[in-house]
Amino acid sequence: MLRYALQRISGVIPTLFVIITASFFVIRLAPGGPFDEEQTLPPEIKANLEAAYGLDQPLLVQYGRYMRGLLAGDFGPSFKFKDFSVTELIAQGLPISLTIGLAAVFVAVLIGVPLGALAALRRNSASDYGIMGFAVLGIALPSFVIGPLFALIFGLYLGVLPVAGYETGQPKYLILPVVTLALPVIAYIARLTRGSLLEVLRSNFVRTARAKGLSPLRVLFRHALRPALLPVVSYLGPATAFVVTGSLVIESVFGLPGTGRYLVQGAINRDYTLVMGMIVVYGAITLLSNLIADLLYGWLDPRVRYD
Repeated sequence: MLRYALQRISGVIPTLFVIITASFFVIRLAPGGPFDEEQTLPPEIKANLEAAYGLDQPLLVQYGRYMRGLLAGDFGPSFKFKDFSVTELIAQGLPISLTIGLAAVFVAVLIGVPLGALAALRRNSASDYGIMGFAVLGIALPSFVIGPLFALIFGLYLGVLPVAGYETGQPKYLILPVVTLALPVIAYIARLTRGSLLEVLRSNFVRTARAKGLSPLRVLFRHALRPALLPVVSYLGPATAFVVTGSLVIESVFGLPGTGRYLVQGAINRDYTLVMGMIVVYGAITLLSNLIADLLYGWLDPRVRYD
């Protein structure tokens, strides 16, 4: 298992390096610059600003300078948020995005796996049809529809939960965003668990366990559930990255001070360092999520490690 883990970890750093390098040159080669919208700036002042931020240097020199700073843990200054560095901006918003994203994944696994298992054990029953109907609905409805609907029902009509903003130490502000993010993931996990478990329950080793007189619950938890979770684990890697890094709509709907707004504002304003900082963080989260999924997959199915 250790060798398998080291092999997977060894591929993360080169991949992240490629992502950073490609993003750096694509962003810099795009038309426009961080100070092009400042129409009132005289050419001399604009030239001084570009010199101050090193934008007047050759592209390779800028790249080397950025990579040296990145290795030292410095994402550089923001071109538009004058009083903040990129590191400070990320430190402000990332905890919120991580909290709602990871909480949504936890809730999705906690609810989706039991629902999928129940649907598989009661195949073609009312429970099965109801759960799968809920799953289809959860997949079909986008978050920008579910979010305002929840805010309208639980915030305005019932008045039991806040619909916008965030206060430190007040989990009630995160309930609606977390549930909104978790719903489509619950739906996918339930469908994957049901389909995989139905296939596993038809396997020979499950029939053997039943023939030995084991109870249905023991057959499920001791023999069938672990291999049935393999597709779920494969899905959770990219799903976790998507939920954590793709919560821009949810943050906008519920007025949360997450990192999604910085990525959009940075792209619009050509704030090179801010966009690069967000790409580095999002890329690292995506690679880490897939790495954890790979390690879990290898733990659940030892055959993968030997392949």
